[in-house]
Amino acid sequence: MRVLLINPFYPLTEMPSPPLGLAYVASAFEQAGASVRILDLVVEPYSKESLQDLLTAFQPDMVGATSVTMTFDAAMSVLRDVKELAPAITTMMGGPHVSFYARETLSQNPELDICVLGEGEATVAEMVSQLKSGGDLSLVPGMAFRNHGEIITTDTRPPNFDVKKLPLPARHLLPLGRYRALGLAISMITSRGCPFQCIFCVGRKMSGAKVRYRDPVSVVDEMAYLHALGFYQINIADDLFTAKKSHCFAVCEEIIARNLHVKWTAFSRANTINRPLLAKLKQAGCIQLSFGFESANEEILKTVQKRINREQMLNAAEMCRAEGMPAQASFIYGLPGETPETIRETVAFGEKINALGTTYGIHLLAPFPGTLVRDQAERYGLKILTDDWSQYTANTAIVETPHVTAAELESGPRELEEIAVQQVADIQERLKSGAATEEEKHNLAKLERMDIFYQMMMLGLISDSTMSGAELKTAAHEAGDEKNLTRLQLQQNVVDQLVNTAAQHIRYSPDKLRQAIAFGFQQNMLAYNQTDRQCRLSWVEPAA
Repeated sequence: MRVLLINPFYPLTEMPSPPLGLAYVASAFEQAGASVRILDLVVEPYSKESLQDLLTAFQPDMVGATSVTMTFDAAMSVLRDVKELAPAITTMMGGPHVSFYARETLSQNPELDICVLGEGEATVAEMVSQLKSGGDLSLVPGMAFRNHGEIITTDTRPPNFDVKKLPLPARHLLPLGRYRALGLAISMITSRGCPFQCIFCVGRKMSGAKVRYRDPVSVVDEMAYLHALGFYQINIADDLFTAKKSHCFAVCEEIIARNLHVKWTAFSRANTINRPLLAKLKQAGCIQLSFGFESANEEILKTVQKRINREQMLNAAEMCRAEGMPAQASFIYGLPGETPETIRETVAFGEKINALGTTYGIHLLAPFPGTLVRDQAERYGLKILTDDWSQYTANTAIVETPHVTAAELESGPRELEEIAVQQVADIQERLKSGAATEEEKHNLAKLERMDIFYQMMMLGLISDSTMSGAELKTAAHEAGDEKNLTRLQLQQNVVDQLVNTAAQHIRYSPDKLRQAIAFGFQQNMLAYNQTDRQCRLSWVEPAA
């Protein structure tokens, strides 16, 4: 069996990392004996023609996509193209959106054949076995599918997969070189599960209330492997890394014992930390903890079942300051009970923790399928404004409360965004006047390089770029060294040619483009393969 898996497009502003869940599913397919390819449309350009070429070359029996709510439409669009180009291919989708909206999704989208519900590894392994033997998919728990016009939902598969037995994600199938070139982090997990019951989240439903922990030695083995790939940072993507202090300490002690110098981040919670734990996290290389504070209003916190209070949040910020642990907190506007007064309360509290060194951001409530705020919106006094899934970005107002309009909810995040844009503009002005610090110069260059590389990726300027032998000889002749063209000179010729090509499509000065491209070659992010007839450019895939 051949399986093509798709990571649908979503914007770079969301700071993506190589798709971890998809890589786990790909590994499960491989272990079940399938041949697997991944098409990652976050960092690879898409066209119907390129999809046709891939389908023709790979000849998949099944094409599957992952999606969260905001990427569902993008994922479904690709699967529709698949069905149009090759109707016999079985289409499949997994992820939190379809896990809690399966029957509706299948009934509204005839191009989709199968939904995988919840954790997918065991489900896809059993599905492959049934498909190979011509068996009955209704015997596989954790699925919904269409059978002769009827939608079948199989038994629920409990989220109890032993994470200690999980094979490593199939990262060898991912375009890691593109993420590394963009300066993005890479993610991993040390556990699955969340013991809390926040009414706006589906984490507990997806991965279970009981937290299942990986062995700390295997965790740090994976961290060492990812570090060797050249990523500047590892994000631990557990729902709550600090849920169990003994697990945290064990992972940290293993990192320290190996003298592994790696930068990493994790998600935490205000009532699951103390100063000894923070000190150990920092010693082990943790460079930031992220907290979901959600609101500064005590009644809202109770309503959403957050089970923390203002005092605990403030204590967490103070402990992080005392231990020198960088921290960030997020708040959600539009939760049940939100009023102009509660928003002002949250803003004032945000400024208070910011003075302690904890930065904060604001998101807008997105009532995802499967959440109580969606299922019981009327009870919570919420008006859901749209089912346009592409708007469920947590940056657009999807709900209103009786006291706050969509426009009022959106004003807070918009102000923070405007401040961030202005900060970049200020740095650019200081750079022009010679007043920018070295750190500001470095950060601005990094942002510009990310933007340049991303545009080059999505325009296909590298994978589609070649220099013919005639062009190389002409460049060498102009350099006055046609007979003894050194590799360094050849690289310079390649850079020149690429700058000329990029300048036709990307709105940066030739000097900026040259600096970014030269950096890519210097850091082994870009490479070329020279033959007598041409020189082909590529993004370099890291090798541990």
